[in-house]
Amino acid sequence: MLRTNTCGELGKKNVGEKVTLSGWVETHRIQGRISFILLRDRYGITQIFVNPKLTKNLGEVRRETVLQIKGEVQARPENQINKEFSTGEIEVAAEEINILNKADPLPLETDVESTEQTRLKYRYLDLRTPDMQKNLLIRHKAIQFIREYLNKEDFLEITTPILTKSTPEGARDYLVPSRLHKGKFYALPQSPQQYKQLLMVAGMDKYFQIAPCFRDEAARAHRAPGEFYQLDMEMSFVEQEDILNIVEDLMIKMVKEIFPDKKITQIPFPRISYDEAMKKYKTDSPDIRKDKKDANELGFCWIIDFPLFVKQTEEDFFHGAGKEWAPSHHMFTAPKPEDIPLLDTDPGKAKSLQHDLVLNGFEVGGGSIRIHDPKIQAKIFDLIGFTKKQKEYFSHLLEAFRYGTPPHGGIAPGIDRLLMVIMGKESLRDLIAFPKNKEAQDLVMGAPSEVSKEQLDELHIQLKK
Repeated sequence: MLRTNTCGELGKKNVGEKVTLSGWVETHRIQGRISFILLRDRYGITQIFVNPKLTKNLGEVRRETVLQIKGEVQARPENQINKEFSTGEIEVAAEEINILNKADPLPLETDVESTEQTRLKYRYLDLRTPDMQKNLLIRHKAIQFIREYLNKEDFLEITTPILTKSTPEGARDYLVPSRLHKGKFYALPQSPQQYKQLLMVAGMDKYFQIAPCFRDEAARAHRAPGEFYQLDMEMSFVEQEDILNIVEDLMIKMVKEIFPDKKITQIPFPRISYDEAMKKYKTDSPDIRKDKKDANELGFCWIIDFPLFVKQTEEDFFHGAGKEWAPSHHMFTAPKPEDIPLLDTDPGKAKSLQHDLVLNGFEVGGGSIRIHDPKIQAKIFDLIGFTKKQKEYFSHLLEAFRYGTPPHGGIAPGIDRLLMVIMGKESLRDLIAFPKNKEAQDLVMGAPSEVSKEQLDELHIQLKK
């Protein structure tokens, strides 16, 4: 190892110990013949005392240069203790300094606010800032908490394919051409929706994964273009209230453990019908906080009793459906049992078993009880205007439903959006290590990019001019 300790763990208990630290130069301050280096890693900062000989040999060290320091831990005098640092009671007297990598002048200063374009292009530098490191640490802790909670509840974490079939599910697919199967394409999943329902058919009665989802759609408010991650959950032999109860308990316990300064407005979370929300709040994502200026208040609520169908609009067009009706949630959402007769008489009045989790005015998760009867599923396909060809895209699912499918349902809270709202961040990109910009470009990698003619020829693709 190139270090014996991190830059955030040494204290008075370590005085007299010989240690090796490695990290980035936060500052190098020369005072006459001696100098001081603040050495940083993701755990903290340690002050390094550099004696006259080493100062002379080292010269001036540019910020963000990577150093290895070998030396002895010393106690600081009382009047020099720095309470801003966890290591502020000590410093390391350097005996050997090795330059592991010199830094060029930085295109982005880690202690000065930069434009978002610059931050995204040099994201690896932006990620060195304390705020971004804290954000990713909290994201990690939240995901670990979710995994541990669901494991105790007997959920299985099962990964589902990334290369799958293009089916009309509401957004445009990202397509991947097949080299081996000329003229055919895979699609990246908009969500694992069909796979998780097939897992219920398979008897995996409690499933989850932290799932990547891919949707080729224009940038919209508080939605990451291109890709995002969701807590994908599905359960068999449940009713809607069972799903709401377990997710609510997970959220309450996660907030208590990971965000102890936050307080939840109302427990249990209010259940609000869609019609009531629209009448009282003029939105289906109401902000129920008592004090909206309180950054630590979290107003969770459930919205239920949604319409099964909505009219198609240009603003929120469900790609693949016909011109009149679109599913309010998706085409696998079950109607309320008492409204099934309305499918033949007045489908616009039918209510669904959809549920949305709303937090501080943001929808942070959506789900439903699913259709498990192939006849009802076929009826829904007809009502949303699927052609015979479009129905064939789902033949695998309809066939599976014929072989003993349990009643099932689920939900998929968006990890990025949920944490953005809890933490009071302005952008989803603050919770994603390498996010796309608003034009769905990865500025670090320069994606999307052109590919060679040889690659296109292998894939049997010719570009239009």
